[in-house]
Amino acid sequence: MGDQGAGGIESRGVESNTTRRMSEPRPNSHDDQIQQKSAETKAPNSESEEQKYAQTGPRHLVPVHPGNPTTSGGLSRNPSTSSNVSRDSRTVFEFPQRPRASRPLEPPVTKATLSELDVNKIIHNPKLRHDINFDPDLHFRPNVDGEKGRRKQEKANQFWNTLTEQLQLFIMDRDEFMNRFGQGEEWCLPQLLKSVKEIIQTLVPQRDRMYLDEGLNVDLIMQQFSKGMADLEKLASWLSGVLKSHCAPMRDEWVDEMYNQLTNGNKTNDMEELVQGMRSLLSVLEAMKLDVANHQIRCLRPILIEDTVHFEQRFFLKKIRDRKMDPGPSQAWYLTVSQYYSRDPASVQAFGEMGVFFEALCKMILPSTDPYSHPDTFVFDEERMAKLRSDMLDAINLEICMRLYENLERRYRHCDSMSSVSAIPTPFLSTPFSDASGFLSTEDEDSAHSRPSSLVFSSAGSAHSSPRASLVLPTQPATNRLEDQQSKSKDLYNSLVALLQTSSASSRSVSRWKAMKDSLALQIFRYTNAPAQDLLQFEDELDNHLSELSSPLFQQVEQYYHYHLLVETRQRVKDFKGLTGAALFSVATGGRLHGPNRAFDGPRENTSRERTSLENAIREAREEGGVEDMATRLAHMGLLHWRVWSHLVYAGDLDSIMAIPDMPMAI
Repeated sequence: MGDQGAGGIESRGVESNTTRRMSEPRPNSHDDQIQQKSAETKAPNSESEEQKYAQTGPRHLVPVHPGNPTTSGGLSRNPSTSSNVSRDSRTVFEFPQRPRASRPLEPPVTKATLSELDVNKIIHNPKLRHDINFDPDLHFRPNVDGEKGRRKQEKANQFWNTLTEQLQLFIMDRDEFMNRFGQGEEWCLPQLLKSVKEIIQTLVPQRDRMYLDEGLNVDLIMQQFSKGMADLEKLASWLSGVLKSHCAPMRDEWVDEMYNQLTNGNKTNDMEELVQGMRSLLSVLEAMKLDVANHQIRCLRPILIEDTVHFEQRFFLKKIRDRKMDPGPSQAWYLTVSQYYSRDPASVQAFGEMGVFFEALCKMILPSTDPYSHPDTFVFDEERMAKLRSDMLDAINLEICMRLYENLERRYRHCDSMSSVSAIPTPFLSTPFSDASGFLSTEDEDSAHSRPSSLVFSSAGSAHSSPRASLVLPTQPATNRLEDQQSKSKDLYNSLVALLQTSSASSRSVSRWKAMKDSLALQIFRYTNAPAQDLLQFEDELDNHLSELSSPLFQQVEQYYHYHLLVETRQRVKDFKGLTGAALFSVATGGRLHGPNRAFDGPRENTSRERTSLENAIREAREEGGVEDMATRLAHMGLLHWRVWSHLVYAGDLDSIMAIPDMPMAI
């Protein structure tokens, strides 16, 4: 965690809604006054004044008497020659005019911005309590990502820059400072000290809070500050002791850094270092608050997970009673899918009464399904549904890339050793599509028993093979050739995944694939012997199928993935449905359950049947963790969803449920 900047919290982000604007710069006439005072400070009597003030030590602020030009010194009696605010450089500063009645900027981190980290807010946050079921690493952290993080950072920088300017004005022109702010609290420093005190009060036990008024009396400190008597080193030392006594040991180094910045900035009149120390102070307080909140999440997680169904049923039932949620459309959706999906015996055996629901759920994450087709009951799962849809589209498009590669590689597999044979002008895409029955054609029957990767490296014996594709060179054993092809395909697949990960994470999945089609085509070409002049044609071929719902190849691969997703989800639901909430969380997020015959142990003997098994094992190795992972996530989300909503909306009597008297929500 770096220097305090934005003050936002991610996971359940909180953000100050207060927006301030800087005023216009002061008139140029004031610059002349600053220059005049700067010239006066160079008078010979300034040296004797500094010697007189040096007797009281460097900690206290310099008292300024109106009309005495020699007292426009800094926070230290003996400013360092290396100070950022040297006498010779004072004429370069311009301070924006800010009316006294203007409301001061708020610090970037306050008690209000951190309120979402309070344990009471955590246990009553329904979205967080739902998400905690799915993310074992869920925790709070400062939110500095994206556009929202950028805006927060800008607000934070505005506050710290304004505070620096105000402190510089206090040093250089005390009359003007008092004219603008007087002894009031309408500037950044008192607001900052108040926020620091309020945050510390939430971090220390009740018995220790009485000492905060003694060590951090903001009114008294500001009175001392206006008279030049504030002991900032003493305050920094007191804050350091309080923080170290209540923070984790790993924060001690950070606290020491904060103390050094505050004391050094005060001694040398370096306002930038002094303000940096204040930034470090807020950063430490924010980190301590995050540490406490994340510890509370870890401790409360088992209780919150076990109580999820009860809590959400009460939460949504109250919304329905208060007419803030209409269950009618969700009931209509379930009735519609009940009529649309047949009760497949395999689904009934695995899903039980949840058969229709899970068949609809598996269909909902397909790219060809309307992304807004899910009912309002999925309000807490919209992000997970979108992620599953995106992962499914990525898997389908990767498979399309690999199938086009296989056809291209098969066409030019032996072009080096068969240079005397002229190329036959055949289309790149020679893989047959699904037949009218909706299942795969003869060439793909073997792949129906494995992951939908369709890595077919030898078409010998196939009705669709050509003499060149079926030729086996006697100089290389078939088993070795298949092993080389396996390694080559695996390397290509991994390189395509790595290439995809270089794209912008914020871009939509469809747009990302279209934008990267040329790079993907070039990467595939590097793994084949195809001539360079065919690259443009291959790019067009790839563009015709990637994310194209009307493409026959896209439809075939999507259907293939849907079938295997349904098979894998049946097995997961069958294994998971008897588990408690905590056990379901542990199994579903701690590792995937693998079905039988998933491992690939190495090469096999060179027979036709063994070659087919090897190719299927290659497909499974390439897609390991793809459909299985999606099926696990889908089963986890679907089971929790069904437990909350089945009797509330889908299969229950809502009128009788509405008649149940209100009960207090448990933790």
